[in-house]
Amino acid sequence: MKQLDMVFGSQSGKTKNHFRLSYANNDLNKEVIQKMMADLAELGIFVNKSGEQIYTTPISAKYVETTDTPIFE
Repeated sequence: MKQLDMVFGSQSGKTKNHFRLSYANNDLNKEVIQKMMADLAELGIFVNKSGEQIYTTPISAKYVETTDTPIFE
């Protein structure tokens, strides 16, 4: 399964936070993803326990593909 993994900097700039989507379109280009990340950051609705916004600065994005390797069934 492919996931879209977007990395954002927090409001303080001290931490990086991942926002992963499991059912994202696999053909999104750089411009679309950058716009989506900027829009998400602009909302300012995700905060940690301290009230700090955690998705404020888009840093990077990539598709991550995982493979299951059964040991036994």
